[in-house]
Amino acid sequence: MNIQWYPGHMTKAKRAMEESLRLIDVIIELVDARAPLSSRNPDIDRLGRQKYRILLLNKADLADESANLLWEKWFTAQGCHVVKLDARSGSGMRAVQETIQEACHEKIERDRRRGIQNRPVRAMVAGIPNVGKSTFINSFARKSCTKTGNKPGVTKGNQWIRLNRNVELLDTPGILWPKFEDALVATRLALIGSINDNVLNREELAAEGLRFMQDHYPESLASRYEGAEMGGKPWEALASLAVLRQCLKKGGEPDTEKAAALFLEDLRSGRLGRITLEIPPEENR
Repeated sequence: MNIQWYPGHMTKAKRAMEESLRLIDVIIELVDARAPLSSRNPDIDRLGRQKYRILLLNKADLADESANLLWEKWFTAQGCHVVKLDARSGSGMRAVQETIQEACHEKIERDRRRGIQNRPVRAMVAGIPNVGKSTFINSFARKSCTKTGNKPGVTKGNQWIRLNRNVELLDTPGILWPKFEDALVATRLALIGSINDNVLNREELAAEGLRFMQDHYPESLASRYEGAEMGGKPWEALASLAVLRQCLKKGGEPDTEKAAALFLEDLRSGRLGRITLEIPPEENR
């Protein structure tokens, strides 16, 4: 699949992020635990090179736990402070506050030696669309500070949120990078919902997702769609799923477009079980 999506507002958002860097001490980057490397924006990595870094493996409850542990180890080896997180339930949230203090220990001690007291750590919350930044902030603050939604592009501009006397957060819009050089990265991002569905061929995307599931999680497919023939070619599996779920056109022809939407929703919501789309590069494990 050839997928490209870079709406105009993202250029403006990236520029605003660059201008805000001088105001912050640490970047808290959220990635989707189901595709941790693919959901890292290389522009954020480049822009944040001189800042303390915290990486949150969000939606860890939807990802394969054995893979979560591999990614936690891998990112730690890259010099990141890592926290596994489920922002919706608040699981792992307590560790985030401790990690902010740990990551910014040098800065906090430097302020103390200079006699600067009660100066909060300023953290930029960054990530690509639909990784759960706003949900994380609301859960972390224990109140509704930002708009949330299960679709990319809900947050439109930078906004400061004071959590307590120790931490201030700068929420930023989700931004991608201008061009996907790796088609597989784009496919993974589309599967987890970080690319607007309106620019996608959902039938082709569902076929790619089914192929992955057949190769890596066939038992999950068989369990969720018992009664459908899910072991054949992806397009045949999609047609069989359409029949199973009564997604039919006039005359009884399988409506694979509706079946594709149903499959993608099942994949993204966790109804197909805990799934990870990529594992760390083997040479660095």
